[in-house]
Amino acid sequence: MVIIKTEKNMFSGIIEEAATVVALNKEKGNLHISLKSNFTNELKIDQSVSHNGVCLTVVSIKDDVYTVTAIQETLEISNLGLLEVGSKVNLERSMLMNGRLDGHIVQGHVDQTAVCKDVTEANGSWYFTFEYDFDKEMAKKGYMTVDKGSVTVNGVSLTVVEPTNNSFKVAIIPYTYEYTNFHQIKVGSVVNLEFDIIGKYISRILSLS
Repeated sequence: MVIIKTEKNMFSGIIEEAATVVALNKEKGNLHISLKSNFTNELKIDQSVSHNGVCLTVVSIKDDVYTVTAIQETLEISNLGLLEVGSKVNLERSMLMNGRLDGHIVQGHVDQTAVCKDVTEANGSWYFTFEYDFDKEMAKKGYMTVDKGSVTVNGVSLTVVEPTNNSFKVAIIPYTYEYTNFHQIKVGSVVNLEFDIIGKYISRILSLS
């Protein structure tokens, strides 16, 4: 069997673990983030891992702790600059192209952040409502949500319900709530968004027709 790793890192939005931040170190405009993970011993230097939906490179490994570096641009467009020691971060290693795509195609490039506006429990599951800044021109390029479409929230592949121009809801089952950092998200929390790449391609094609 031949195992092919994508040259351009891709993810599926299926979280492997919510790791714990154990240290944060600022160096000029960069932030070095150290995390304790159950699969640290499987990582290699220069390996790409999605952190809350942001693709970052492993720069050091020591015992069960590894470190990645987020540059200033990443900190400005994502929620990584808001991390604290003890924060949970959703992790996913890049895909191997020899299995099923259980979520949807995720690039690990955050488009913008959103703010949690409501959390409602519903018979054991939860509905989260998120609101983001709406830009009409960017929406024409596919930076938007559609009913029953896909969106990535903190690296988690989810299905959109009740979208508006600047908001949407997602339903979270107990497993996702417990094993990702959704259990730490509350009203006012900032999350990372990546809109569906297929929608972006379709919007681009339509704009050229």
